[in-house]
Amino acid sequence: MAGNSGGSRRLVADKRYPAGKPATAGSKAASTASRRKARGGSGTGGGAGKPPRKPRNRATATPRKRPSNPILRLFHFLFGWIFRLIFALAWRGALIVALLLGGAVFYFYAGLPPLQDQLDGRQRGSVTMMDRSGQVFAWRGEQFGGQITADTVSPNLKNAIVATEDRRFYRHFGISPRGIASAIRINLREGRGPLSGHGGSTLTQQTAKLLCLGVPFDASKWKNQTEYEADCRETTLVRKIKEMIYAMALEAKYSKSEILTIYMNRAYLGAGANGFEAASQRYFGKSAAEVDIAEAAMLAGLLSAPSRYAPTSNLQRSQDRAAVVVNLMDEQGYITDAQRDAAKANPAELSEAAEARAGGYYADWIMSSGPSFLTSDTTEDVVIKTTFDSRIQKAAEDAVQYIFDNKVKEGSEAQAAIVVMSSDGAVRAMVGGRKFKGVAGQFNRAIQANRQTGSSFKPFVYAAALEMGWRYDSVILDDPLTVNIPGSGPWSPKNYTNSFVGPMTLTDALAKSQNIPAVKLAMDVGLDNVRTVAEMFGIKSDLAAGPALALGASESTLMEMTGAYAGILNGGTSVTPYGLLELRLQGDETPLMGQEGGMGERVISTESAEQLIYMMYQGVERGTGTRARIDGLEIAGKSGTTSAARDAWYMGFTADYVVGVWMGYDDNRPLTGVTGGGLPAEIWHETMVRVQGDTPGNPLPMIRPATQPSVTPQVAGQDAPASEGQTFGAGPQYNQPQGGGQVQTPEEVIKGIGDAAEKVFGDVLRNIFGGN
Repeated sequence: MAGNSGGSRRLVADKRYPAGKPATAGSKAASTASRRKARGGSGTGGGAGKPPRKPRNRATATPRKRPSNPILRLFHFLFGWIFRLIFALAWRGALIVALLLGGAVFYFYAGLPPLQDQLDGRQRGSVTMMDRSGQVFAWRGEQFGGQITADTVSPNLKNAIVATEDRRFYRHFGISPRGIASAIRINLREGRGPLSGHGGSTLTQQTAKLLCLGVPFDASKWKNQTEYEADCRETTLVRKIKEMIYAMALEAKYSKSEILTIYMNRAYLGAGANGFEAASQRYFGKSAAEVDIAEAAMLAGLLSAPSRYAPTSNLQRSQDRAAVVVNLMDEQGYITDAQRDAAKANPAELSEAAEARAGGYYADWIMSSGPSFLTSDTTEDVVIKTTFDSRIQKAAEDAVQYIFDNKVKEGSEAQAAIVVMSSDGAVRAMVGGRKFKGVAGQFNRAIQANRQTGSSFKPFVYAAALEMGWRYDSVILDDPLTVNIPGSGPWSPKNYTNSFVGPMTLTDALAKSQNIPAVKLAMDVGLDNVRTVAEMFGIKSDLAAGPALALGASESTLMEMTGAYAGILNGGTSVTPYGLLELRLQGDETPLMGQEGGMGERVISTESAEQLIYMMYQGVERGTGTRARIDGLEIAGKSGTTSAARDAWYMGFTADYVVGVWMGYDDNRPLTGVTGGGLPAEIWHETMVRVQGDTPGNPLPMIRPATQPSVTPQVAGQDAPASEGQTFGAGPQYNQPQGGGQVQTPEEVIKGIGDAAEKVFGDVLRNIFGGN
């Protein structure tokens, strides 16, 4: 016992507290020791051989405080229960949503085709047109330059696209919550709906939209491709959710490089270009693998608004947009400051073909001349080789611009059209009109406008007369004339000067464009014969039935008239104007179509054509076409002005080219102070000066009389002696002329009869008596 009282062994309670702080009689430690002893423990050790459990330090523990108020205790209980319920539902709901999302992603993932099938989604094909030298000058349809990959394009282009459209492209899983939240905030701040305007779409989401979320074009659901694409671009909450799911499926199916490849092949970049390869070829004439920083920035800048920023629409605006992209590339570390400054100092420029934008009207004509299933409605990529000459096209466009800039009142709405072709009908250039503010559309006045031809029709009257036995030096009387037209009454044509010349040669009558000799000549040879000659030369429009036919009362197109004049140049053989040389599918060597058009059947003899060319040559040298004259170049032509000057024409040719010019208003208003021998002749002159350049001109295929034609009258129907070294053939046979050959006064008829009687009487006497 003594050992127990005097030993150094410490009580359990002593172990719980530091020395110098003894436990009190009512302490919790003592109570704990008593309880343990009552359960069979010993207070100084563990029971049943087990070590004692270390007691909780209740002196330092914070006791849980429960509200003493029953209502507060109830509220506390309910709040805790609701919180635990929400938490339980939330994680279970999240799990369900995750499972549904995963299932939806897997559903789209399973339906995604191989990469190659995603690169060209066009429903229509394209048409590429090449000029006579094999250079591309125009495109139509949905152009696709060929498949490219993110690994083969220029790194500049790839970096420009990412910098512009999605700087976090390589770090997200298809969607960017931060980007979506930012876009919604901007839209709301700018007063739009949360999904209107900025979409916060990643490049992957944009690719999903380009793929129309996997929905193929269905002709029974959408009227056309345009309506289908508009539906694909429509933004709704449901469509946006589906777009995000589809984007995640793309990320699961394809690599980042492959997604970028799809995007670069399917993005529309203006001017009919689908994909960056087509756009690069269209604007710069080079592959997307070769573009520099400035060019890459311009291409990437098109993505936000292809039509607005297309460099063929507004080059300066496109360059300004490219400068913004260059800055973004610099900010994100893709280029250095020095490269940024160099790119901005030397912005991208269009290729020569793109800058010229040549042949717009010509290309439209080519598209209309081929079968629609291989042109406007083609589902294949078609290549057409044409007769187009870019140099001549530019010459014609510059000529029109020069005349309107320098000789037409500013703000004038007058229009002009030009067709240039070779003597075989090969069309080299076409200007269908001049564009100016307030006029929209591509109405082609060279092939679509039927207008009265005026005096430019007269060469066909003279062509018929030459075939009927008249000559370039035959004489006809220019005097007052009244014709009684059945159903209309008397008609008295007038000359432009309201004066009369009297006897004059056919050459002078055509050169001075006298109206009365033309009407007399047409009536003498027969109006049906005149119509036949004109129609055979290619004027297909309905021709007037009365004598006003000779003065160009009928309508025709500039293309028809130019083709008819080409028939005169080539020696009297008709031509069918043509521009298409060869049509084939891209990648194929065998053409599907060849040339359609060219030389046709003979209309007048070569001899008649040579006389007519000479007569028209005199019209340029000393007649109504002197403004078309070019020193050192032989030119034949004819002016034409219709009633009230609603249409003004100048048609002419050299030995190499036929050029037709028309001028007038689209609404048929009269021109002010304009005749065919005025501004149209000057446009003709400016065109040929540029076309001919310093090249010496070839001589015209015409007769070359030793002297000017005599005005000595000759007996009707009697052939005048041919000029030295010439013979004249009969040519095709038409109906016999009405009246014999030449229009004569009554006095001339009586004198002719007397001369003939005297000759006959003299021959009889000589036969009877002999001698002289």
